[in-house]
Amino acid sequence: MFKIFLYDEFSPEDNAMLQALYSRSPKSVEEHVEKVRASGSGKFMSTFYVGYGHSSIADCGSTTLFIEGLSILADKAVQDWPLYSGQETSTRYVNMAEQPVIDPLKTKESKAVIDNWMDFYKKAGSPLKEYLKNLYPIKEGQNEAIYDKAIAARSFDILRSFLPAGITTQLSWHTNLRQASDKLALLSHWPLAEVREIAREMTNKLKDKYEHSFCHIPDAKQEDYRRDFMKQHTYFNPEDTPEFRCQFNFDKTELEKYRDITEKRPLKTSLPIFLGELGNISFDFHLDYGSFRDIQRHRNGQCRMPLLTTKLGFHEWYLSQLSEELKKEALELIEKQKDNIKKLDASSIVKQYYTALGFKVPCRVAYGLPATVYVIELRSGKPVHPTLRTVAHKMHEAVTKELPFLKLHTDLEPSEWDIKRGTQDIVEKE
Repeated sequence: MFKIFLYDEFSPEDNAMLQALYSRSPKSVEEHVEKVRASGSGKFMSTFYVGYGHSSIADCGSTTLFIEGLSILADKAVQDWPLYSGQETSTRYVNMAEQPVIDPLKTKESKAVIDNWMDFYKKAGSPLKEYLKNLYPIKEGQNEAIYDKAIAARSFDILRSFLPAGITTQLSWHTNLRQASDKLALLSHWPLAEVREIAREMTNKLKDKYEHSFCHIPDAKQEDYRRDFMKQHTYFNPEDTPEFRCQFNFDKTELEKYRDITEKRPLKTSLPIFLGELGNISFDFHLDYGSFRDIQRHRNGQCRMPLLTTKLGFHEWYLSQLSEELKKEALELIEKQKDNIKKLDASSIVKQYYTALGFKVPCRVAYGLPATVYVIELRSGKPVHPTLRTVAHKMHEAVTKELPFLKLHTDLEPSEWDIKRGTQDIVEKE
């Protein structure tokens, strides 16, 4: 007769060793628990994990890091990991007007670029909300507080495009100990100095907390290898990129055998993951950096980290949502800022701090079929930011053209104003 036990009271290292002991002993976890308690916190990790050389043991212990006061650029660096789990501050729901902005150059010119973006963000808030209220007046019976929240959220949807990428944010990173070590080994060589400093601080905190799991001596050859490829290939910045392209490296004939699965799939139900063996579907597209942050959140695939520049222009959607007066002012600001950023004495990597989130970047993602279907359906929903939703619709069109028998539950209805945005919040219960 089987037994089930649940132990949540142990530290990540102790929890990892409780699981690891199964691989070397047929005894019950009840006995293992007593061994861990008798040995003291972390002692088994130093005896088995580090000395035994079996890094999978560290997969079994997890922890959470909370990182505050980092730039959105650094935030994206931490999240550039297929196994990332966590949350970050949403520029779609939070007023970022008083957030500090990281200025690595610290010159009069660089400060002016930041101030220009932030001044517009702050100044445009009130007139934009009034403009939106005229476009979408409150209806009889609607809750005024929820309506006001929805208007505010819509204004943030638009004005977040004028935030410089150096704006500070906060995020959590929930990870097992092995993945923390692997990811930090890469972050320690990230091209941005800010990211390298954050990686050092995270590593030190993990060493202090879990000394038995983070006492490895780095291998010099491995470090050199990581340093070289991170320097050359961290950022995706091809000379020419298509506005949209879909490529199939995929066995369509084999998929025919599973038509019963693809045609009967209900709404909000994932395809079985074994269909991922049929190959990849890759997409290239232009998307503003603000919405790139949402597509990057899909972990079951590959998503390149784009270099944020001004060369692809400012996304048209944001400008189309402004009043004529604000639009004219915004266009003048964008042209002025493009010239100011160009004149900064800095590399293109550092200039990202001064470039607004509304500028388009070259994106490249690749997924297996289950992940492709999931991304298309989830990101086609009306609550999704309209600039990303448009890309999801293009993905839908490209995939259905190649796989016409594949059933997709895509929301193809036009984007529209919805007061429900005002209910998408986390509030304290009364």
